[in-house]
Amino acid sequence: MSDMHATPSAAVADQDVEFWMSKDHHPANGTLLGFWIYLMSDCLIFACLFATYGVLGRSYAGGPSGADLFDLPLVAVNTTMLLLSSITYGFAVLEMQKNRRGTMMAWLIVTGLFGAAFLGIELFEFAHLIHEGAGPQRSAFLSSFFTLVGTHGLHVTFGIIWLITLLFQVGRFGLTPANKRRIMCLSMFWHFLDVVWVGVFTFVYLMGVLP
Repeated sequence: MSDMHATPSAAVADQDVEFWMSKDHHPANGTLLGFWIYLMSDCLIFACLFATYGVLGRSYAGGPSGADLFDLPLVAVNTTMLLLSSITYGFAVLEMQKNRRGTMMAWLIVTGLFGAAFLGIELFEFAHLIHEGAGPQRSAFLSSFFTLVGTHGLHVTFGIIWLITLLFQVGRFGLTPANKRRIMCLSMFWHFLDVVWVGVFTFVYLMGVLP
């Protein structure tokens, strides 16, 4: 009796079960949508940092102010480096859309060099301020300044690391749909950093030199 009952269940277990779906489980633009959501959360972080600087930006504690510390010509050069990197990244995306891998990678390398120049100038500025005794512990103004500008610098650093990783992936696997999607995500991230820096340059540096 036991064998008679076990035989049908064993036969069912041996059958291959197939599932059919009328549409893809993952939407085609799901990655880009998710990345937009991440950028919005990043906007909230920088909004909090800008608000903090807006409250503490005039709390000098008897120390130097932005007018005493900021070197606007140097900051203007730094801003130019980042804006140029955004333009060169745009050229890289155009070459990607034409499936020109070599030219696209060349533009990405130029973008990374501009980003590295931006970071180098920013680190030089930080080192100079600390050497002059204007470190983040000197006043609430300097604490909020280093936090805001430093957080943006960390984002640029992560962007350069991401860019280098993409260069290796494209060099090895080519312009696959996945790599194209990653390049577009990094493009949104990079241009987002440019927009944030324009706000930093205006709100922190230009307004900071006003009496």
